[in-house]
Amino acid sequence: QVQLVESGGGLVQAGGSLRLSCAASGRTFSSYAMGWFRQAPGKEREFVAAIVRSGGTTYYADSLKGRFTISRDNAKNTVYLQMNSLKPEDTAVYYCAADPDPLSPAHKRFGSWGQGTQVTVSS
Repeated sequence: QVQLVESGGGLVQAGGSLRLSCAASGRTFSSYAMGWFRQAPGKEREFVAAIVRSGGTTYYADSLKGRFTISRDNAKNTVYLQMNSLKPEDTAVYYCAADPDPLSPAHKRFGSWGQGTQVTVSS
């Protein structure tokens, strides 16, 4: 079982940037596909981005392409989410997710979750 701890959230003005990090511990990080999801108040959790185990392929929610970038550093057991040109509607709790299934990114289905980090974008 992998343990996930997110960091990097906070308060930012519209148009600003944040980089979220998710540190993984436990079993070999490189054997896990990774993803980011978010949940805004009163809304369901939604897919943000995902990355395969090698980092060679990434997936994004259509509405976020061009503003958000997912990456990973297998040597540091960490996955990142770079968020640019932030909008108030990006306000949400952001969750990191992991799964050993290599198809998890394409299916947007993950089995292990972090506790989340709050991102608030002010107008």
